[in-house]
Amino acid sequence: MYLVAIAWLYVTVMMAVAEAAAPGGSWLGAFFTFALYGVLPLSIVLYILGTPGRKRRLRAIRQAQALHGGAAPEAASVPVAPDAGSQAAAAAEPPGIAPVREKP
Repeated sequence: MYLVAIAWLYVTVMMAVAEAAAPGGSWLGAFFTFALYGVLPLSIVLYILGTPGRKRRLRAIRQAQALHGGAAPEAASVPVAPDAGSQAAAAAEPPGIAPVREKP
C-alpha cells in the first residue's frame, strides 16, 4: 500500500516540477498541483484504507480491557497490585538521593 503512495507522490512531484519549470508556470501553480493532486487525495485514500486496522486495534484494546476488568491493558500486565487509594503512587527515588523538602 505504501509503495503505491510513494509512487503517486513521485508522480505528483514530477508534475509540480514540470509546472514550475514551464515557461508559463509558477511556483504557486506547482504548489497547488502538488497539494491538490498529490497530498490531499492521497491522505484521504490512506485514511480510508487504514480504517480496518484502526477498528481491529480498537477492538483488541476493548477486548483486553474486558479481560482485565476495565483496567488498561498495560496496567493489567504489571504483577504488583496498585495502591487502594485514589491518588497515584509516587515515583520511586533513585537510591542515595534524598527527596528535596521545601522550607517552611
